[in-house]
Amino acid sequence: MTFKTFALALALAAAASTLPAHADSFASSASSAGSASSGSISDSIGGSSNSSSGDNRRAETGPYRVIDVAMAPAKAGKEAKRRITLRAVAGDAATQFWVDVPDRALADRRVGKGEVVQVNERVYGYEFAYGDTKKPFFLALEDDWYRELASRKVTI
Repeated sequence: MTFKTFALALALAAAASTLPAHADSFASSASSAGSASSGSISDSIGGSSNSSSGDNRRAETGPYRVIDVAMAPAKAGKEAKRRITLRAVAGDAATQFWVDVPDRALADRRVGKGEVVQVNERVYGYEFAYGDTKKPFFLALEDDWYRELASRKVTI
């Protein structure tokens, strides 16, 4: 187990301990790179309208209003995803970006237009949570963290 994998597992365990019911199922599903509850930042986030650095895969911690929910562009061999477009509630209201979330991550509860989503920056990437319950529904992992969690064939 590499340091990044260990650190992510530790962070997920800490996050799960603060969550109400379903914490165990969230931690176990998010710990797998193939999970519906996680994806890489490069495949999941884009479209920032106020990024001066040209890096359109960055978000600020805080509440965001859902301004649109639509089907994400289909990718061959990939499961269906929802593209959730978010706009900052506080601070720079021009901050807007989208996140593509697998439909399975939203199976228990959808996110609708007008709702608030809490975005939290973490050492491993971004956590997206329902604004009212603070329950995470999706993790956008830094690409190197995401690659570390990928399943690999082990030969002995």
